[in-house]
Amino acid sequence: MHRGRLLASAMTVQVVLFAGALGTTVAGHDKVGTAVRYTLIVLLGLVMRLQNAVVRRLGVPDLSTTVLTLTLIGLAADSGPTGGAAPRPGRRILSVLAMFLSALAGAVLLKIGISLVLAVALALLATGAAVLWRPSVPGAGWAAAP
Repeated sequence: MHRGRLLASAMTVQVVLFAGALGTTVAGHDKVGTAVRYTLIVLLGLVMRLQNAVVRRLGVPDLSTTVLTLTLIGLAADSGPTGGAAPRPGRRILSVLAMFLSALAGAVLLKIGISLVLAVALALLATGAAVLWRPSVPGAGWAAAP
């Protein structure tokens, strides 16, 4: 499959799943009771699994989106006297920084309510999906297999 289309399609599916999660919390009046909790676990678990599968399929080197520990271990193992110089530490450091800042922003927003966290995530995903559909046309240079 065309890499650009794969990424854009996956993000579109994630938008639908996040919209379902947001709708669930809004219907539950921002209270996470048993039914809301289990619905969120299923919907957001599917989002995470899809994200991980797509990153593996795209073959992005040195980046693990759902395993922060592996990224940190990779940074530590590839630096210092035993591992030598890390080949591309910038990507790993940026991914750790992005995950940290995202977690911090999510924690701050969660003080207001879970619906706000999901709405912000949904807006970011929808924007990303909309932006990705344009350059995912056949023949786009970045979408060629590595």
